[in-house]
Amino acid sequence: MFYFLLSSLVSYNGILIVAAVVPAIFLMVKVYQSDHLERESTEHLWRLVRAGIFSALIALVLERVFSTLLELMVPQNHPYYQVLLYFVVVAFSEEGAKYFMLRRTSWNSPEFNCQYDGVVYAVFVALGFALWENISYVLHYGFSTAIIRAVTAIPGHTCFGVFMGVFYGLARRSENGNDHDRSLAFRIAAVVIPALLHGAYDYIASTDTTVWYFVGFIVILFAVSYRLIVKMSRNDRYI
Repeated sequence: MFYFLLSSLVSYNGILIVAAVVPAIFLMVKVYQSDHLERESTEHLWRLVRAGIFSALIALVLERVFSTLLELMVPQNHPYYQVLLYFVVVAFSEEGAKYFMLRRTSWNSPEFNCQYDGVVYAVFVALGFALWENISYVLHYGFSTAIIRAVTAIPGHTCFGVFMGVFYGLARRSENGNDHDRSLAFRIAAVVIPALLHGAYDYIASTDTTVWYFVGFIVILFAVSYRLIVKMSRNDRYI
């Protein structure tokens, strides 16, 4: 009887983990297939996924620390509390951690020789982050959470990764061309733009506004990200 219950629990958790993992893998494959000029090695891509998982752990610590500091400085009923929580604490902790691991893992890699590589790298880090985060959510809240996050949060992280990757690739290209000021500006944008989008995503999702505002934001975010993937893939070049 105990074995039956245990095996049922393991099977159920296994299904939840699969439901959490499959959407991330699907998007990874889609972005990878868009890399037409020179595809990255499997080993390097796996390093990026691991970097994304590790960035989720870094972000967890940062969010705990900064949310505690925020509560000490701003009362939770203050009008600006939610804005600071989502746009500063959550968004910059998560996107900053992703960027830190992205740069640490790929900036000096000999495989980083095409502009579109920046998009591939950032998306794989973002989906490594989303993969770990989604498994945690799904194991805590169940299969329905997996379905919701499959069509919102995981593609959302992908979109943030696309924006980060576009500026990251431009930064590497500028650095190779000895335009260090331009490279720095692109690197700053690679963190700030995704963080602002991430903050807007979380803030709209958490407020009492009609669901159609959130749906509209997601649709626009996905559409722009898709266009960026197509454009950057089509105009890819060696750097």
